[in-house]
Amino acid sequence: MIIDWLTGTAFRVAGTGTTWAELLGFATGVLNVWLVARQRIANWPIGIANVLLLMLLFGTAGLYADAGLQVVYVALGCYGWWHWLFGGERRSGLEVSRTGRGEWLTLAVVGVLLTGALWVLLDRATDSTVPLPDAVTTALSLLATYGQTRKRVESWWLWIAADLIYIPLYAYKGLHLTAVLYLVFLALCVVGLRAWRADLRRPDRLTPTPVPPGPAPATA
Repeated sequence: MIIDWLTGTAFRVAGTGTTWAELLGFATGVLNVWLVARQRIANWPIGIANVLLLMLLFGTAGLYADAGLQVVYVALGCYGWWHWLFGGERRSGLEVSRTGRGEWLTLAVVGVLLTGALWVLLDRATDSTVPLPDAVTTALSLLATYGQTRKRVESWWLWIAADLIYIPLYAYKGLHLTAVLYLVFLALCVVGLRAWRADLRRPDRLTPTPVPPGPAPATA
């Protein structure tokens, strides 16, 4: 079966087996983030394939919130794919934008509530050994993905915060290649942040489009 092959050992790192799912997750993950940084629409189908691989990987590693998170990622991936194509004021695609104060407040409230709910659920209903970090990274990742679907430049800061927790978390759980993957993600997030900021500073974004003159007013 394909699942048996994906969960089989591809090679070993520091005495710990690395599965094919982890290896393919590494490759598709790097490609996905690189495509997002360059605002390529292909990032969404590649990202959906990536999260399906990670769902299998995290489920077998006992990172239940992260595994369940991938289901939400599939839905967000489909939404983001559509919104990047048909969103924006003219339904012709999105442009990079900033997160407003009201949106930040909503995200903060949702993030705190989501983290608390997941922490309690993981602590009481599963055998997770890392309920709080798992909950925090899950909440940050969801908020970052939402921002990504709207092309909010600040979504990169949320990804950076999540990656700084993910790297030691995955190393602790023995997912060494995935820890390295998230180190690469961290570097790509910095690249993406700089690229999207540069997009905001484009001359055509800063200069208002001139309004063509209307017909001269009629005179008596």
